[in-house]
Amino acid sequence: MSCPETYFKCRYRTLIWFFISLPLSLAPSSQSICQTNLFAPIFTDNIQKHVKTLACDSLEGRGTGSRGAKLAADYIARQLHQSGVKAFGDRRTYFQNIPMHSSKALPSSMLKLYSSGIEQKFELNADYLLYDSGAQTFIALPQKMVFVGYGIVAPEYDYNDYQEIDIAGKIAVFLSGEPVADQDDYFAGAQNTIHSNADVKRRVALSRGALATIMIPNPRTDKLIPWEYWQKQFAFDNVSLLYARSANLNILLHPAAAADLFKGSAFEFHHIVDMENADLIQSFKMTGEVSFAGVFQEREFNDRNVIGIIPGRDKFLKDEYVLISAHYDHLGIGPAVAGDSIYNGFADNAIGVSATIEIARSLQNAPVSPKRSIVFLFTTGEEKGLLGATYYVDHPRVPLYKTFAAVNIDGIAMFDTFDDFVGIGAQYSTMENVLKLLADEFSLKYASVPTMFANSNIFGRSDQIAFAKEGIPAVALLEGFNYRNTPPEHGIKRFIEWGEKRYHTPFDDLNQPINYAAVEQHCQLLLGLISNLANKVKTVQFHHYSPFIIARLQSIAEKR
Repeated sequence: MSCPETYFKCRYRTLIWFFISLPLSLAPSSQSICQTNLFAPIFTDNIQKHVKTLACDSLEGRGTGSRGAKLAADYIARQLHQSGVKAFGDRRTYFQNIPMHSSKALPSSMLKLYSSGIEQKFELNADYLLYDSGAQTFIALPQKMVFVGYGIVAPEYDYNDYQEIDIAGKIAVFLSGEPVADQDDYFAGAQNTIHSNADVKRRVALSRGALATIMIPNPRTDKLIPWEYWQKQFAFDNVSLLYARSANLNILLHPAAAADLFKGSAFEFHHIVDMENADLIQSFKMTGEVSFAGVFQEREFNDRNVIGIIPGRDKFLKDEYVLISAHYDHLGIGPAVAGDSIYNGFADNAIGVSATIEIARSLQNAPVSPKRSIVFLFTTGEEKGLLGATYYVDHPRVPLYKTFAAVNIDGIAMFDTFDDFVGIGAQYSTMENVLKLLADEFSLKYASVPTMFANSNIFGRSDQIAFAKEGIPAVALLEGFNYRNTPPEHGIKRFIEWGEKRYHTPFDDLNQPINYAAVEQHCQLLLGLISNLANKVKTVQFHHYSPFIIARLQSIAEKR
């Protein structure tokens, strides 16, 4: 069974929707929030043409830094140019060049545990996987370990796994996930917060002086995820921004190997399991020590974001920007499945990019230009850790504090037309109010994240999190489970089966059924949101309790 995080991400990375073809009784009135004169019609024939190019075998899965990725970026730039969307990259081109580093750990890499006078070797892939690779991960001499619970510091919940323990110069060991909560005001109840994000955990540990981190899949919340799932996720090269190569050793450890890691300590791993089940997790020093000597295959290269802009018409608002993003990369060529080794990424995210290209054409050719300027950002390296989005916020084409809001398009509705939708990340800002008004105008229901996906932390799994962390209110729209032609339980089953059989496999390709009425519907909803943000909404602000509000205030103060 695939990971629940995968389920919601793959829903979130598939499909779009129809509006032009809706009966007049369902169309917005002349006073509609989206005002149809602010964009031209959506043509699904265009979307089909784009996706057949981007998801074809000849682009070899658009792996970051690959020949196929270059071809995809060139294609996107040509389409923007043909639509009249202006180039907004480096040196008046459509491209923002990004220096990157690629590294792949080889089986001869050596992770060793020293405990009670015994040296034990762990095997790469079978016992552990590496989040980061390269020379910076070496730990030549054995170093002490400290167990730090979930590895979380969350002052807003008065929670700190590091409060009574020093990890400076040591290896931080922690569980995936976060405390299970029944109350919505404590770690968002059933929904996961940003604190459960593995990258956030690593950053917290390193900021407190940890030499390295070891994360163990949570025995309660991740128990249904087989190790084979993780192996597939880590089967491709590790890619990083060239200027960010100082990452330390960060390991994902097989739960079976965790038992050896805790031997001889005050608490062994079965005690940790009991603590976690009883919600009584605690931090403590461990007796074992760990060393690591990696062997890597490495290279350096340049990849590219693709950026275009539609300048605003309003004298004052044209210097405010609505950012529309979609990642065009996928996994590339990987382990063969049933003889197919090309991971085409049709739903993830060739169709999302195709829809975004068509949305850009629609807005560029509208009878009336938007009041605010609209920046279209097609990112690379999303699958490698949001690299293109991270590079953009580190090197923005417009000031971050003038970026009014961000809409990330990572997948489009493709199973069926729908009667409700979800705004991923909207709960952090007044964007939620915008979406509720939008739902009314489109005769839809604005829904909350389904309970079965509440722990997926989907907001932290695509480019929107990179924008939010830098203080930009960001959202991604998904269709809900109230389909128009399928009972909800059947829709959920279909979605889960898609996640198990196609997501991040070579079978997410052109040979799958697509409902282009749903694609058109989703596109029209996105157009309504974008035109609303560009023309109607006075402001979008983070709530005072949002974890991103400090970043927003800081960017405004620094005019960054």
